[in-house]
Amino acid sequence: MSDGIALRLDVDRIRCDGYGMCAELLPELVELDDWGYPIVRAGDVPADLLAHARRAVEACPVLALRLAHGLAPRRAAPAPGQRAVAPAANASGPAAVASKA
Repeated sequence: MSDGIALRLDVDRIRCDGYGMCAELLPELVELDDWGYPIVRAGDVPADLLAHARRAVEACPVLALRLAHGLAPRRAAPAPGQRAVAPAANASGPAAVASKA
């Protein structure tokens, strides 16, 4: 925790190139999968590892690692001009009817 604020480690999987520096610097929270990409343990970064986490974030050559507030990952906001759509509870409507035909 930092000043009472919970921080978690997030990886931008699109940006990540699998250099593995995060796992080298922070093996307590980051493992590498079979292809060398990071798997970050869920939950808050413990206070005693916060300095190491900051160093791992700063060392990422493609800026794919970041410290974020809270536990739950943020959902992507809709693009400008688009509205958020809730998932359909059932498959009815024009698309479902067309696929049954």
